[in-house]
Amino acid sequence: MNNERVKIKETKILSDNWYILNKVTFDYQKQNGEWETQSREAYDRGNGATILLYNKENRSVILTSQFRLPTYINGNKSGMMIETCAGLLDKDNAEDCIRRETEEETGYKISKVEKIFESYMSPGSVTEILYFFIAAYNKDMKVSEGGGIDEEQENIDVLELNFDDAYKMIQTGEIKDAKTIMLLQYAKINNLV
Repeated sequence: MNNERVKIKETKILSDNWYILNKVTFDYQKQNGEWETQSREAYDRGNGATILLYNKENRSVILTSQFRLPTYINGNKSGMMIETCAGLLDKDNAEDCIRRETEEETGYKISKVEKIFESYMSPGSVTEILYFFIAAYNKDMKVSEGGGIDEEQENIDVLELNFDDAYKMIQTGEIKDAKTIMLLQYAKINNLV
């Protein structure tokens, strides 16, 4: 941290039940040179990775569907979300993480992945950086049914969709997940499928 206009005064853990919620009090120097004290809460859940699996020949993509409680309590009637495969890095680097998550969640064992960019997904309150990947897939790479890991209480459905149908799901509101929208738009702009 090297911003001379920010001086962290105190960091207090508010919760460490699932991940870590901190309350940070800091001095911030405004544009006019005056200093003011501010407090913000920041949720630290670690960094993550996500991937869009695509098949150019079949013009298809692999997505997942699973229940997401935060969306359910914020108006998503079923709580189900259609998303790209994703996971937290834990102690892995981003490439190893996304290979592992792809096999666990989708059942496809991939070796060649391409990092296309990284992004803060909710910089006003969450510390997470998400690393975005793409990879080609084919039927020969299918090693299991996927669905996630029981110990992590994952109940994931694997969806193989025509790319045009998946892309239209953004407009219809069937896909509302930011990382998925970003990757589908990347695929469209770059003619991946």
